[in-house]
Amino acid sequence: MKRTQLYLEDNVWKLLQIVARQSGSSISELVRRAIREKYIESSSSRPEVFQSVVGLWKDRLDLPETEAYVRELRKGGRRWSRIWR
Repeated sequence: MKRTQLYLEDNVWKLLQIVARQSGSSISELVRRAIREKYIESSSSRPEVFQSVVGLWKDRLDLPETEAYVRELRKGGRRWSRIWR
């Protein structure tokens, strides 16, 4: 474990003191827990989120076929003029 120092606004510090006292933990533990929840645990669910959107539009009838759409974009040399505007 590494030690670090944080500067907190007075109102944040007072809130953390109250929550720490009520929960029986330290301010340091509250900060560590908040960081884990925000940056570690939320990122571990990202693969599930990405997987949940796979095939989301598979039944859409208003979208062109991918291959035809890409061929249309590449047709007639217009591609470079769109890129280099």
